[in-house]
Amino acid sequence: MTPETSTQLHLGRIAATLAVSDITAAHDLYKSVFGFECVFQNGDPAGFMILKKDDAELHLTLQKDHKPAKFNVAHMLVSGAEAAYQLCQANGLRIIKRIQDKDYGLRSFVFADHDGNRIDVGQAL
Repeated sequence: MTPETSTQLHLGRIAATLAVSDITAAHDLYKSVFGFECVFQNGDPAGFMILKKDDAELHLTLQKDHKPAKFNVAHMLVSGAEAAYQLCQANGLRIIKRIQDKDYGLRSFVFADHDGNRIDVGQAL
């Protein structure tokens, strides 16, 4: 038997995992801002959660001494970048890059959640 080549290999779901210092607060934030619902959690109290909304999936992992990366850790495509931008502002999230049309075909912005995780949000132009 020969190994499959990369063109023959089917890839399944892949999801971003965010390290957070308070998993309940992170869940509440992503639920209130974007409407994510918890579909799985591990531990009591929870140390890991899977959040879902529409086709998006986000994993949260509890890391009490989390230090945020200085780069975007996830990219989220949305149907309305302007609405997402306004939701982030209204919920006190720090805007890293203001909303603008990019030459690569997206209207996008970057925000940081309360743990400093940077999320790049975009809408196809």
